[in-house]
Parts: sequence; structure tokens; C-alpha cells
Amino acid sequence: MFNRRVTNIIRFILDELLPPIIRDNKYFMYPLFWIWFKGKNIKETMELKSVFHQFSEEEYVDYYKHAKHLSNRLTDLNKSSIQFIIRNLGEDKNTSIADIGCGSGYVLKRIKEAGYCNIRGIDIRSRPAYDDIEIEAGNIEHLQYPDQVFDIVICNHTLEHVLDLPKAIGELKRVAAKKLIITVPKQRYYRYTLDNHLHFFPQVSYLLKLLVTPPRKSCTKT
Repeated sequence: MFNRRVTNIIRFILDELLPPIIRDNKYFMYPLFWIWFKGKNIKETMELKSVFHQFSEEEYVDYYKHAKHLSNRLTDLNKSSIQFIIRNLGEDKNTSIADIGCGSGYVLKRIKEAGYCNIRGIDIRSRPAYDDIEIEAGNIEHLQYPDQVFDIVICNHTLEHVLDLPKAIGELKRVAAKKLIITVPKQRYYRYTLDNHLHFFPQVSYLLKLLVTPPRKSCTKT
């Protein structure tokens, strides 16, 4: 298992130090994919960005349920990010909190340890790592909850994987009553990335454009 520090070093070497013509060469990246994904479904995984738009919802869910690689860590967040999230939950320990795309439930575990008790985890596959953290199976693009049902909604390192990014963000905004906290990796686009990312956010405006809809200006003809 690779921790975040090791994978960040690998990413930095590949994305920042190699010339793009080498970095995004299929034959150069193939051995790395073979190692990272344990020699399974390499062609399908390498071509994911080219074909994901053809996936049905069922095919998408099935792909992520069976995807296995070397970096099966409990969270993609660093310590400072988790501390930032907890600091911004507010003083009310009974506020309702949903972590959508929660993975193993690691962040929810830290939130519960901070004293918050009204918490819920939702992920495309329910695989809790803790007995006291319940995780429901659910698709971020089709959340089965009423509007504004959660006071605070958290979504960490998930939007880069979704099929329909505007729809996923729309669902997060719909179920959040007071606050929405989102974390995505700052990453430039490459066709062959070991993380299976489908969407890239090299700068914050890429995400803010989807999160914030500016008011439409009225035009009066004379």
C-alpha cells in the first residue's frame, strides 16, 4: 500500500518533471499501469478517458466496484485538509452532516471523534472500515434524498471521478441546506493518469464556474 506522500512524489515526477511528449506516451506509461493496477484490465483502464462518455450508469458503478490498484489508502486528504473541514463544521454538534463519496469513512470517523453525532456516509460502494460508521450505497449523480435535507454536505476527492460533473455538483447543492465543502485535486490534464481521474482542476476557477451561477443580466431594447 502506498501512502499519500509516496503517491504525491510519483505524481510530481511524472506530471512536473517529464516533458509532455514522454509523460503522455502510451508505451512509456504502459509498464506503470501494469504495476499500479496489478496487471489487470490495463487496456480498459488506459483508455478510460476516451470511452467513459459511453458508459451507462450500471457500467460505471461496476467499473469502480471492481477497480483495484496499489494505493488503497483510507483517505486522499492530508491532515491539514481534514482539520480545515472540522473547523468549518460549526459549534453545533447536532448539525446534520453528509459525506458524499466518503470511501472507507475515514473523514467521518475523524468528525465523529470531534464530537459530531448526526453524520451519514454515502458512497458508490459501501465498504466501511469502522464498525461505528455506517455508509449507504448511493450515486452522487442521483441522490435519493429530499432537497436541503443535510445542514452540511462534504465531498472529498470524488468529483474528478464522476460521469456527469454538472449533474453531480447540482445534486450536492440540492441536498445541502447551509454549507457545501468540496475538495478536489489540483491537477493538469493528461490522458494517461494512474488515478483514473476523468475531470481536472488545474486552477480553482474550473470548479467555481460550476459551483457559482452568476445572476443573469436583463437586457432592455430601445
